[in-house]
Amino acid sequence: MYSGAAAAAGPPRRDFISVTLGPEEAVGVGGYNNSKAWRRRSCWRKWKQLSRLQRSVILFLFAFLAVCGVISYTSMGEAWKSITNKSLDEQRTEQEIPGLKLSNPAVLPAPQKADANHGDYPELSLQKPPKPPHVRRGPSNLQIKAPRRDARLNTRHDAIRAVEELVEADKVEKTEKSIISWRGAVIEPDQSTEPPSSKIKELEKPSSVEAEDQKEPVPINERQLAVIEAFRHAWKGYKDFAWGHDELKPLSKSYSEWFGLGLTLIDALDTMWILGLKEEFEEARKWVASDLVFDKNVDVNLFESTIRILGGLLSTYHLSGDSLFLEKAKDIGNRLMPAFKTPSKIPYSDVNIGRGTAHPPRWTSDSTVAEVTSVQLEFRELSRLTGDEKFQKAVDEVMKHVHTLSGKNDGLVPMFINTNSGQFTHLGVYTLGARADSYYEYLLKQWIQGGKKENELLEDYMRAIEGVKKHLLQRSEPKKLTFVGELAHGHFSAKMDHLVCFLPGTLALGAHNGLAADHMKLAEALIETCYQMYAQVETGLSPEIVHFNLRAQKGHKDVEIKPADRHNLLRPETVESLFYMYRFTGDKKYQDWGWEILQNFNRYTRVPTGGYTSINNVQNPSNPEPRDKMESFFLGETLKYMFLLFSDDIDLINLDKYVFNTEAHPLPIWVPA
Repeated sequence: MYSGAAAAAGPPRRDFISVTLGPEEAVGVGGYNNSKAWRRRSCWRKWKQLSRLQRSVILFLFAFLAVCGVISYTSMGEAWKSITNKSLDEQRTEQEIPGLKLSNPAVLPAPQKADANHGDYPELSLQKPPKPPHVRRGPSNLQIKAPRRDARLNTRHDAIRAVEELVEADKVEKTEKSIISWRGAVIEPDQSTEPPSSKIKELEKPSSVEAEDQKEPVPINERQLAVIEAFRHAWKGYKDFAWGHDELKPLSKSYSEWFGLGLTLIDALDTMWILGLKEEFEEARKWVASDLVFDKNVDVNLFESTIRILGGLLSTYHLSGDSLFLEKAKDIGNRLMPAFKTPSKIPYSDVNIGRGTAHPPRWTSDSTVAEVTSVQLEFRELSRLTGDEKFQKAVDEVMKHVHTLSGKNDGLVPMFINTNSGQFTHLGVYTLGARADSYYEYLLKQWIQGGKKENELLEDYMRAIEGVKKHLLQRSEPKKLTFVGELAHGHFSAKMDHLVCFLPGTLALGAHNGLAADHMKLAEALIETCYQMYAQVETGLSPEIVHFNLRAQKGHKDVEIKPADRHNLLRPETVESLFYMYRFTGDKKYQDWGWEILQNFNRYTRVPTGGYTSINNVQNPSNPEPRDKMESFFLGETLKYMFLLFSDDIDLINLDKYVFNTEAHPLPIWVPA
């Protein structure tokens, strides 16, 4: 509003504000200024206006988001790396073994016909796989699964190589440890029980359709590596001096023949697979494919050839999925069948696998009870795989016949049976040692193998264990060790074979499968006794036979050894039971006892040029008197059970899916179709 005087005085005057724009601001005259400098000053003013608490909260949120981003990036990178590595492994496997079929399920639901085209499998490549930058023990378990079995073996082989390099590096640093020798034999220094996992990164796990393959892998520890080294040392002697023959004579650098069928090599096939020794396994497979011929004019023992050759081939077939081994198993199985052509259906002890004839020993018409009742696991499995019932029918008839026989003593059986009459002979003598031992073992294991349905087998087993408790159990002095003696015409003998040390493991296996709890208590007492059969001897190695003191005598131990019994044949029975006991109880003392035994084998039986030897005198550490023979079961059983004993991976031959034959060859437990 203007006054009249002002209007009269002249033109109107306008009030205004003068703003001077600088060069930077002038650029945006008439518009919105979004320059970076202006925005920085604006954000900074707003930031300064915030309280200290508000600024702290914002900074914390930004830091948290940054950490989450880093973690997500790492996880995605590892997953992508795993997929890439798996693809490369599969390509490498297809290049190395283009014709190998690895498609068997873990437990076959029904008998299947075998592929007759066993000539379709090319020889496996002996090329060494490259060493990976990271290490894990593969496969995480040995159930029969996927077509990528050999790819997993590649991984285990690489892991062993890498872990061994680390262990060797550690040993170089530990120069203060002394190395002892006996007749040039190298004695390994004590190794730490700590696994080398702290120094080794695990490889990515291979994918699998089955959830159990997603379990975290268990790394190989130093004790297992010591077993692998022992096996390789024994294998070196066999390869150098006895390749393709039955048994190594390590001191004379030669060999001995029993059947002329490469017993040591066949017995060791599944051991090499379980230990992850890829190169050795492939070389042995090549020999089986090209040189293992059963069309020979040679007599073989039915029992020994079944548990070692037939059992070894079947087990290796299941673990590797390679039908070569099944075809060889069918061949030897058919050639052993003439043994069952007897008046009583109780098989003869000897078979000529080339001529197709069978006969008892020259000196008797008897067979041993253990031999005729300990071929069932293998022949039953052969029927299941081939669909040919004749194998199972023959061995089932034997068990049904023995089930009905008189002459037993509360389930305990005599040692001999006549092949003509089908009756027990030499009545009144009862033992769980030689000639009877595995009869009791196979009662339980057949029941387990068949899915716990054959009640006659279980009935005979349970009655026999009660007979053992009633007639054969005693306690020694002074340590009151529980042991299993022998009964001869009503007279008790405090004699116990090392072979009897299979019993603690068998009892534990039965308890694990739901049998009486007191079986496990008895197993714990008996495995202590078997360990003392080693610990109370000067070399720390058990003799073949011991006698226990029933009365306390000053200066006497529980264990007495007669001169004729003081040899050691590198037997597996105690280590076998230690494996079962550790697997079912988790008590580390069983691993420690096995470690002591392995060290003493290295100390007193190892031959420097390769191999291990049986010894004649376990009571003389300065001169154990080597016998110059390495039994095939040292590789087939003793070292295999050692490796499994030292493992904490229950899926490394899962005892709910496999049952071991009496030569330590795992066969699958049957499940309903």
